[in-house]
Amino acid sequence: MDSADQFRFTHLPHPAPVPAARRTELLANPGFGRVFTDHMAVVRYKEGQGWHNPTIEARAPIPLDPAAAVLHYAQEIFEGMKAYRAADGGVVMFRPDANARRFYQSAERMAMAPVPDALFLAAVRELVRVDRDWIPTGENASLYLRPFMIASEAFLGVKPSSEYLFIVIASPVGSYFSGGAVSVWVSEDYTRAAVGGTGAAKCGGNYAASLLAQREAKTHGCDQVLFLDAVEHRWVEEMGGMNIFFVLDDGSLVTPPLGGTILPGITRDAILTLARDRGLTVREEPYSIDQCYADAASGRLKEAFACGTAAVVTPIGRLCGHRGEVVIGSGNGADPITESLRGALIGIQRGQNPDPYGWVQHVA
Repeated sequence: MDSADQFRFTHLPHPAPVPAARRTELLANPGFGRVFTDHMAVVRYKEGQGWHNPTIEARAPIPLDPAAAVLHYAQEIFEGMKAYRAADGGVVMFRPDANARRFYQSAERMAMAPVPDALFLAAVRELVRVDRDWIPTGENASLYLRPFMIASEAFLGVKPSSEYLFIVIASPVGSYFSGGAVSVWVSEDYTRAAVGGTGAAKCGGNYAASLLAQREAKTHGCDQVLFLDAVEHRWVEEMGGMNIFFVLDDGSLVTPPLGGTILPGITRDAILTLARDRGLTVREEPYSIDQCYADAASGRLKEAFACGTAAVVTPIGRLCGHRGEVVIGSGNGADPITESLRGALIGIQRGQNPDPYGWVQHVA
């Protein structure tokens, strides 16, 4: 697909869209990732033909050969992003161009056919326009978008696939967490990623590898899991599905540095920018779990928070693990810097605050 005309999506009629009254019922309390809109965007790739046949069609099961490469060799990537009802009644998205770039980079790491940024953005925008009536209007509500790509060639040899499906689905959602501060289990038995691996790619395998540790966290009464580095099992890296920040008693922020093992979060990057523009000192540097526990115990560690598309900015109230439990700050999530950054971010995302960075894009 080389020309702008080739990014025009064909709209296929939906045989039975959800009635408006039923849609209203679903949007009243959608939860997270349980309710889905009527349509999906679908684009196909074949080696020698490139990306072709872009369509908006009824959301439905995907016909897939049992020998499809994704089922055997896990060639799969995805993104997470949101569309919001803006203060002016329009529909906006937050930094979709950044999601497009990361999707491209993930594809390269997984030896998949990269989706051109313009095609990625066209697919996302077209689906939002078609299903805009599914965007909820609650305080923490949004339309969560899930672009993903799978290897669809039927073969059993170990090689990159020559065929792919790029699909975008959408789900109206409320808050990812129920509210207040979350508790985090420090995993010292499992690691998420290693140098040279796929930690910086947004691929399903990273999340599959985290599920056993996440289950361990649940058995200990914690909401999320925190992973340490794969070599020394000493340095804080990231959580099961989000990045992490620490706020010290001098008002400075510390977050683990990117280096191939941590997903370069788009929310993480926005927090870095917002914090620095507010005059806060931000350090992207290694932070050991030993130091973290010591700082929490001494009171030097005042706040900690998780951040990501789903979680937005969520305060962390306590850390638990084999070495014991420590409360961070107040422990209840009433943390001034965390709340200030969260408010600034959400205000920009929803078009309530000025956007000096050009992050928000109007869709419809």
